[in-house]
Amino acid sequence: MLTLLLSAFSCKEKPKSQETKETSSETEEVAKPSSYAASEVTPAFSADGTNKDVTYTTLDKATKPWKICVSFPHMKDAYWLGVNYGVSDQAKKMGVQMNLVEAGGYTNLNRQISQIEDCVASGADAVVIGAISGDGLNNIIKEISDKGIPVIDLVNGVTSSDIKAKSLVSFYTMGYETGAFLAKKHPSGSEAVKVGWFPGPAGAAWVEAAHRGFMDAVNGSALEILEPKFGDTGKEVQLKLVEDVLQSNPDVKYIAGTAVTAEAAQGLIREQNLVGKVNLLAFYMTPGVYTGIERGFIMAAPAGGMVLQGRFAIDQAVRILEGKPYIKHVGPKIVVVNKDNINDIPRADILPPVNYKPEFNIN
Repeated sequence: MLTLLLSAFSCKEKPKSQETKETSSETEEVAKPSSYAASEVTPAFSADGTNKDVTYTTLDKATKPWKICVSFPHMKDAYWLGVNYGVSDQAKKMGVQMNLVEAGGYTNLNRQISQIEDCVASGADAVVIGAISGDGLNNIIKEISDKGIPVIDLVNGVTSSDIKAKSLVSFYTMGYETGAFLAKKHPSGSEAVKVGWFPGPAGAAWVEAAHRGFMDAVNGSALEILEPKFGDTGKEVQLKLVEDVLQSNPDVKYIAGTAVTAEAAQGLIREQNLVGKVNLLAFYMTPGVYTGIERGFIMAAPAGGMVLQGRFAIDQAVRILEGKPYIKHVGPKIVVVNKDNINDIPRADILPPVNYKPEFNIN
């Protein structure tokens, strides 16, 4: 594993003519920094901090080809594919090296820790972590930080105080916005309706946050939330959970949960002739959810800009390494996407290109 990672970070010497040509091309592509609508949390790293609208502007290019290690929980769904596009494309634009490892699922905490250890041993200058567990990586994060290597918390959230930056959105807010969308349709005093709720893998910080937000938003409404069904975000797992809920609750009106839940349920709803009877919502955006909203199969989903979260994390890492000013706790501005506004929101800011394939090494 270590040999492979060392190889991933190695750079081959190029002929001067080729090097000049490529450098010129890269300069043309990244001559101007990019700016995005974002939200800064103050005080940084606080769970209940104040959100302030800001414009996030990425650096045009790094001063040297820094080696950045990126660790993901998995690459099994389109959400992490979008984050992959964000970190990969930003690494290319800034001229830094990136090596990405993925642990294969939310049950593989020890594998993620081992992968991060190997990645650091290979010579990483900074580490970007999409954490499997909110506190399960705190020891390894401290070890890395003690070596003077900055750690950036990406997407999922960790409780460690040894990180240097966070690039993520509030999954509490994502869950809350989803619940609020439904609660507005079914206020207190109206006819009670049942909702199947599928927050994702138990124990993950982002899942617990989304669950709290959703439940807070629906509190006091006419929505009857069935017992939450926690589970890995693999398609087969989510599909089985939805099947079980539909079978035991034939009068359920809504299925709300992860993007994988909504994507997997679309076919099931059609197969069981439940179109128009059972409506789907996700509490975050993926290409499949986006298409589902376009086609009218999914009602709505907040867009947390997974691509931009990846971009911001790489930019934060470079800024920290180069001693430049940076926003410690930031994420893209959240907007709830539905059939009424889907054409007004730039797709490129929230989703990867169509037919994008994952990239693991940028040299």
